Amino acid sequence: MLAPMADLPSPVVGIAWFRPDQWELLRALSVDADTLEQTHAEWEKLARRTMRDLAREGVILRRVDVDVNELRAWCIAEQRPLDGSARAAYAVALLRRDDEQT
Repeated sequence: MLAPMADLPSPVVGIAWFRPDQWELLRALSVDADTLEQTHAEWEKLARRTMRDLAREGVILRRVDVDVNELRAWCIAEQRPLDGSARAAYAVALLRRDDEQT
C-alpha cells in the first residue's frame, strides 16, 4: 500500500559548504571556475538564499563542510573533473558517510 503524500518524509538535501579560506583554491582547481561566484561572500549569499527557498518548500537541509583538498583527492580517486556535478556528488557521499556513522 502506498503512503499518502502527506505521510512521506521530506527529502534531506546536502549543501556543500565551502570555507572562506579555501575559496580561491576551489576556484583554481575547478574546471568550471567561470560558473563560480568571484568571492566566497557572493557564493555564501547565493547559497543561503537557495537554502531559504528550499526550506520554504519543505526540504530538510544539511550543510556539509567540504575541505577542498579532500574534494580534490576524491575527484582524483573517482577519476572525474572537479566541477559542479562532482561537488554535489561529494556532498552526497559525505552526507551518507555521516549518516552511516550515527
